[in-house]
Amino acid sequence: MYAIFKEDALNLARAVYTEHAQFEQQALSEADLRASRERRLEQVLQHVCEHSAFYRQHLGGQVLAASAQGRRVGIEQLPFTTKDHLRERGWDMVSAPLGKAWVYYETTGTTGKATPCPRSEIDSIYNNTPLILRYRQILKQHGAEHIVGVMGPTEVHSTGDTFEDVMRSLDFPVVKMWPRSPVIGNQRAATLIEDLKITALVCTPAVAISLAKHFLAQGKDPKHTSVRVLFTLGELSTPQLLRNLGSVWGAEVYNCMYASQEASIMAVARPDHQLYTVPLNNLYELLDPDTGTPIDVASHDEEYTGELTITHLYPGQKPLVRYRTGDMMRVRRQPDHTWQVTPIGRVRDRLILNGRNVCAYDIEAALLEHLDGCLDYQIAIEQHDGTDRIAVVVANHAPGNLVLDTERAARHMLDALGVPVRIEVGETDAITGTSAMVSWKAARVHDRRVADDHERQAALKSFANRGA
Repeated sequence: MYAIFKEDALNLARAVYTEHAQFEQQALSEADLRASRERRLEQVLQHVCEHSAFYRQHLGGQVLAASAQGRRVGIEQLPFTTKDHLRERGWDMVSAPLGKAWVYYETTGTTGKATPCPRSEIDSIYNNTPLILRYRQILKQHGAEHIVGVMGPTEVHSTGDTFEDVMRSLDFPVVKMWPRSPVIGNQRAATLIEDLKITALVCTPAVAISLAKHFLAQGKDPKHTSVRVLFTLGELSTPQLLRNLGSVWGAEVYNCMYASQEASIMAVARPDHQLYTVPLNNLYELLDPDTGTPIDVASHDEEYTGELTITHLYPGQKPLVRYRTGDMMRVRRQPDHTWQVTPIGRVRDRLILNGRNVCAYDIEAALLEHLDGCLDYQIAIEQHDGTDRIAVVVANHAPGNLVLDTERAARHMLDALGVPVRIEVGETDAITGTSAMVSWKAARVHDRRVADDHERQAALKSFANRGA
């Protein structure tokens, strides 16, 4: 509604929607896409060097020199932006005063200084448009009418505003129902689902697990609710975990986006359940996480693994240039010029087990491959006589009296990871629900080979502060 009072915003929204719709329909030629991206990169570089104190110092010399010589700057010639830059420079990163924004967020600050994440209407128009286009395709497969319950990691996270705008644009009503808020809780959220006949939930896997456990504890089957679709976000999500969530809810589950408070929307789900990049909005690079060397994602027939780096291609409130996300990805190049991406854990969450590099995704996938009824788990890593070993506690949410085959799961983990594993069925600590606020590793893994790290302590503090 606000857009009709702001002609510039309305015109921009129409133009962005038209171009994104053409891209989704594969109606943009490769030459048009390339020209659009090159033009936008040049605009963004000029924008940040003119308006951001950080980028004026960080990039200004190279960008101005190239402009004076009438040539474009090669992105690979520019220095990286890191999370430490965001923490240390704060408002110097921003390219417009707060009065030009429509909303202000911050990172949670659980693992370091909170960083400002203001957003303008330009940011929301560019980021929400691909969500609208792709989620329309997904939701229409599950009925013409939906009531959508939106539950984010916290009450002040961008999830609430983003999905309100997206679902309203799709003509679906939204119920904001944060179970971890002291004025909501699981009981009230569950009541809203039942009373309002909510058909779709947007939440972290941990919240979906918590609500399912609540229904089961009340003697109710989540499959008997009206929920038909789960959009999960904000956490590591393997197909095995999503399979188990879908089984307990009797719903179709999509890992619906890859995004962050700092960098906004970087990949969005399509109906095939895979995440695909948004090349009209971002320039993507894949790096060797240890050396920073770019990896050439050239072939359609290979899978590449590395740290994702993005450059925003729209002149919003806080564009980032060559921003190292700190997230590991598996990437496959697609014919439509997107990348199919699979987030496999943070760079800092990588583990070495018996001399082998192991990522978070592979641990969860191996554990849950043969544990169809498991929604929640905790891992302890220990070393005995120079050999790394894993002890796992899994929660059984299998339907009926189905017994989890922990011996088969342990054998599979040994084969997949090369680590002896012991699995027990029991109760997990509530700290497992903090992963969207801290990290998968801090919430799920206690590495007893080393002293407790800062992030594990942050997860414990976050759990204690919730009063859970």
